Amino acid sequence: MRNHSSSLASAVALLLAALLALLCAQNIPKHGNLQKVADRAMEGREGALVVADVNRAEILAAHNLEWAAHRLARPGSTVKPFVLMALLEAGKIEAGERLLCRRPLRIGGVRMDCAHASSIVELNAEEAIAYSCNSYFAEAATRLSGAELVQALRRAGLDSPSGVVKDEASGRIELPRDREMLKLEALGDRGIEVTALELLGAYRKLALQKRNGATVGEGGASPAPTGAFRDGAARRDAAVFAGLEESVAYGMAHAANVDGMKIAGKTGTAASRQSTRTHGFFVGYAPAEKPEIVVVVYMEQGNGGDAAGVAQAVFAAAAQHGWAQ
Repeated sequence: MRNHSSSLASAVALLLAALLALLCAQNIPKHGNLQKVADRAMEGREGALVVADVNRAEILAAHNLEWAAHRLARPGSTVKPFVLMALLEAGKIEAGERLLCRRPLRIGGVRMDCAHASSIVELNAEEAIAYSCNSYFAEAATRLSGAELVQALRRAGLDSPSGVVKDEASGRIELPRDREMLKLEALGDRGIEVTALELLGAYRKLALQKRNGATVGEGGASPAPTGAFRDGAARRDAAVFAGLEESVAYGMAHAANVDGMKIAGKTGTAASRQSTRTHGFFVGYAPAEKPEIVVVVYMEQGNGGDAAGVAQAVFAAAAQHGWAQ
């Protein structure tokens, strides 16, 4: 009888150990491995990387969270989706309207030539996001007033803490003093500075909007609209979401692309107030159809393409291990 009890106890112990191992494999190493991927991707680089859960706003992995929460930098072209949404919502541009890409592009003495191929000479809204056309956005932004531009950027949360961590710096958004500064601010090159976490929060709102059909405003995503208003909002936003997906598929953020996973994202490159040396951002979410994770990368030196290349390692690991399905 004693042997039988001993065997039963051993079997129960083995079963409990197996269950514990299974729980650990499903939870703790999942995020632990993602942290290792993030640290490896940023090895030897100055900057910050943060991965968060779209639904819960929970940080899954972070490299140099202090910088992500407190370092202010010009966001470059990462602001363009919010500028476009404001234009479309106000009826000041149609998604199918095509604008010429004009080169060279000088705005207030600042050279802002587009980085996309010179063979791309005319773009609609979707293509302007995918190819990050400075000319398109500089021209289109003049249909907004300075106050309307500031409101669009504030609605995205670009001058308020994301809430992802307790202690964060707040970005700065200036009211453009003239037409030239309005253009530069719409390109994220002057008049605005943000933290990486603020960008993460802004794109998390976009991801929630894509996932749940909600609208984006101050304080986060609001309940999904209904009826004709919902259909109109969906049509307007479709160009933005498609442009972000195409940016990674074949556009300026292609360095973040992972075969077999649809990713939406945007790059940004700008110089600091103190130096002509550029820094780079990438921010995006995956899977694009029903987002699970949102990623931001800030590179102290380099450009948005460099940041997208770092993010690619995170998305590739997420696809391989099923962390974003």
